[in-house]
Amino acid sequence: MKSKKWNIAGPDRERIRSLTQQCGFAPLTAAVLCARGLDTPEKAAEFLSDDISGLHDPFLLPDMQKAVDAIRAAVAEGEHIAVFGDYDVDGITSTCVLVRFLKSLGVPCSFYIPDRLTEGYGLNKPALLKLRQKGVSFVITVDTGITAMEEIAYAREIGLNVVVTDHHECKDGMPDALAVVNPKRPDSRYPFSELAGVGVVFKLICALAGPDHLIDVLRAYLDLVAVGTIADVMLLQGENRVIVSNGLRVLQQTRNPGLRMLMRESGVETRRMTSMIVSFTLAPRINAAGRMGCADQAAELFLTDSLPHAQDIAVMLCCQNKERQNAENAILAQAFQALQKEYDPQEDRMIVLWGENWHHGVIGIVSSRISDRYGCPTVLISLDGDQGKGSGRSVNGFNLFAALENSAQYLDRFGGHALAAGLTISRENLPAFKRSICAYARENIKEDDLMPVVDVDCLISPDDISFEAIRDLGVLEPYGMGNREPIFAIREFTVEEITPISSDKHLKLSLIKGDRRFTAMLFGTGSGGCPVVQGDVVDAAFSLEINHFRGRQSIQLMLKDIRLSGCELEKDHYFLSVYSAFIDERELTDKQAIQLYPDRADLVAVWRHIISRAEAGKLTAPYNTLSRRISYESRRYINIGKLFVCLDVFSECCLLSYHFKNNLLHIRLRPFKGKADITKSVVLATLRQRKKQSMADQTITAGE
Repeated sequence: MKSKKWNIAGPDRERIRSLTQQCGFAPLTAAVLCARGLDTPEKAAEFLSDDISGLHDPFLLPDMQKAVDAIRAAVAEGEHIAVFGDYDVDGITSTCVLVRFLKSLGVPCSFYIPDRLTEGYGLNKPALLKLRQKGVSFVITVDTGITAMEEIAYAREIGLNVVVTDHHECKDGMPDALAVVNPKRPDSRYPFSELAGVGVVFKLICALAGPDHLIDVLRAYLDLVAVGTIADVMLLQGENRVIVSNGLRVLQQTRNPGLRMLMRESGVETRRMTSMIVSFTLAPRINAAGRMGCADQAAELFLTDSLPHAQDIAVMLCCQNKERQNAENAILAQAFQALQKEYDPQEDRMIVLWGENWHHGVIGIVSSRISDRYGCPTVLISLDGDQGKGSGRSVNGFNLFAALENSAQYLDRFGGHALAAGLTISRENLPAFKRSICAYARENIKEDDLMPVVDVDCLISPDDISFEAIRDLGVLEPYGMGNREPIFAIREFTVEEITPISSDKHLKLSLIKGDRRFTAMLFGTGSGGCPVVQGDVVDAAFSLEINHFRGRQSIQLMLKDIRLSGCELEKDHYFLSVYSAFIDERELTDKQAIQLYPDRADLVAVWRHIISRAEAGKLTAPYNTLSRRISYESRRYINIGKLFVCLDVFSECCLLSYHFKNNLLHIRLRPFKGKADITKSVVLATLRQRKKQSMADQTITAGE
């Protein structure tokens, strides 16, 4: 588990009290608002508002009137309209919202979503020609098109009129379309620029329907609009907050057969709909279709009016999601195996890996998982013949797109933005590309940049936690980009128990402070990665949740990080100072010499732990975590000073080498045949002598 930096806000207590009294918030809710600068009733009310009066006039969007006029003219002429979408959740929901709306008007309408695996992202000429040959004369793009100058010019050449709706960044110039509706246009005067692609489509159908039918539009489409907005990780403030808050309410009672069946097959139909359920349960199943090359099936799910057909597709999407997970885990296993041999956490600032026939529909997810685990930018490349397709994910502070630009001479194509990018590359250029981009990363990333950060809203005490306080936090929802889930911290818990769950994929901890005991969940970390052991005094950063199980409710802490408290660190610093005194040949007291000196059982305990945990002959762990794990497993007291003495003995015997940097111990086993004779250890002999000398000095002093 990688060490994290905690940024702990210190909201003003008087402002918290004032906000509680004036607005009726529970103290925890008021503390979160104050920590985020929303410390007056006016600021809080503006941020939290989800009233539909906060929806802006759609005709403020650039070219909206042109788009409405063009579409109405096409409808009046009976033209066959095609909606051209994208294969992610935003693109699929955008497509379905517009197709359903147009069909509700009786318009001849079809859709086209490019195949991720064979066509890639965006408009392409063969697809446009295929649509024209099928009798389509009018194309509306959704969640794509803003940079497709060449493709849209081609569309005009073959007799296709095009209206572009998109939300991505614009390049120089606009495509030659009948209308280009995008809140990111440089000339836009729209008050909110962070709409998702489906949000722009929502504004289009609001404009087409007219203000008198706004409520009907909200009831019919806002569930899909909310799903697409959440899945595209858009800023959940302003108009997006209005869309998502109201959309989640519509989703709870959705009339869309596909959404209803997807919720049922995902096991969340009876749960209260939240942005977290959409993000982590519904969206991955929709995305899986696009990643596995079957985006049309996901679109059909939301377009059908047949419950049985919707159920069949929902079951299929859940199966595809499992296939996606299997493909993802297979690549992840190969990547971890390679990293054990290749990755040096002290020197490497970036990870670049490639493999044969990795499913390039999922390597982006795997890149993200590796980046999260190792805390550094990651690029994975799937090789097929002489060419590779890659996907990368970055960390805050490192511009991955700029890094690719710097190594562009080795790439066939690349694109993306600061935090995510894609590329194609010839097999022969892989080693040179890796050297180039990794050198760029070493020059542009400092060690501190790679330390993950936990933003804590405030320190609290156990008495601040109650069912009522947790329920009151619900007014802050929906959570997402720009409105993260509240995180609190409590210092000096005692770890009563640690229980592995789900085949040691996750941990359940029992934490005690005073007379309060809490269950805490640590997801994505097994017992081998836990930085603490039973009996430790720890600080915990967490979100709060009410767990419902078999009709009973309980409070759970959802851990974001857990670390040793100051009192534990003081002990560690003491034993490090004693060890340093020994290494520097400074005087030790008898007690200190005894504290450092390992007996045979201590040496055995340390050695057994190292050889059982080392992977590919290497073990990296926080020094204080390693000593505590060995102590806990062996039931012997191995303080940090004694641990270093043991490592020095093993190093002296040529059993291993190690170095200590940034609180991490990096241990490498060395080839050795036969038995090592530790009785000849100079380190142990010196420590024994220091112990005897200390005792002799004490005897002389006493005699004097």
